[in-house]
Amino acid sequence: MILQGHALTAKAIAQQIDIYRDGDKVIDGLTLKSMTDDELSQTIEQISVYARVSPEDKLRIVKIWQEKEQIVAMTGDGVNDAPSLRAADVGTAMGIAGTEVAKSASDIILADDNFATIVAAIREGRRVYTNIKKTIYYLLSANVAEILTMLIGAIVGWGMPFTGIQLLYINVLADGIPGFGLSREKADSHIMEQPPVGVKERIFSRGVSWRIAICSTAFIITALVGFYLGRFIEIAGLTPNHQLGQTMAFVILTLASTINVYNARSNESLFTRGITTNKMIFGTTLLSLGITVLFTNVPILMNILEVAPLSMTHWLIAIILALIPTLVIEITKVILNKQGKKFIG
Repeated sequence: MILQGHALTAKAIAQQIDIYRDGDKVIDGLTLKSMTDDELSQTIEQISVYARVSPEDKLRIVKIWQEKEQIVAMTGDGVNDAPSLRAADVGTAMGIAGTEVAKSASDIILADDNFATIVAAIREGRRVYTNIKKTIYYLLSANVAEILTMLIGAIVGWGMPFTGIQLLYINVLADGIPGFGLSREKADSHIMEQPPVGVKERIFSRGVSWRIAICSTAFIITALVGFYLGRFIEIAGLTPNHQLGQTMAFVILTLASTINVYNARSNESLFTRGITTNKMIFGTTLLSLGITVLFTNVPILMNILEVAPLSMTHWLIAIILALIPTLVIEITKVILNKQGKKFIG
């Protein structure tokens, strides 16, 4: 907090709004001017209150924080705030009390002059960013599994586990339709407790990449098991063949990737979160599953996807295998939550 008033007054105000805490430092403009940039850089993280500082001092504070690779947001309303508002990564001017100079120098104008609005905006920004990461996790898990399943099937000599039209169906209908609902997902309760995103932080940071690997591995194993059973093992009197194996692999990966949207929704268990709280995901998931049932049971549509009829035993096996990735991810979430980590952070 940077004020023009006396240091004791600034400290008292900062204590009331929980900016100043025990162990923090309060310095005034004279002390600040006597410090070199290196000295200020070494102590700036302990300073929570500045008093009687000049516009040059404010600009200096902003630049020191930026040199430490921090994203700096600056709020202000006066003409003297304009240089630091312009220099900050996110300059925020007061919409009611702010001068025109401050507004012109800022990136954002706080229309109601209420700092609680800033908190709400940050929460919404984190929700959007997290939902983008959830969508990437959701889509890439199935896409990576498709590529590697095809590659492994070819390498071991079993033939291709999927046809081109089946891969297109999984990407467009199994993944694509339910994936739209992730944009409407509400923020997790802990979202404001998470550390801010660093300047150099990548979209795959905080464990997203290896969590994609866990989910993709579960998809690959279950799809290949289903392909092997249909391709080589006689079940319920049906002669094993390549098309039957492809159908099993297709049904398993389609069902698994469709319901995986519930794993991607939250760090909480899908049973805790509830399956109907996001109406859009619930509706699109039912739509995707319904379309899949039609395309694997109606003869005309089956010809389009090049799938073979499945017995009830085959369907039961496929459904059980399709649920295994969800079980794996639920166990992973439990382990991570006990360690204080998040599945998608």
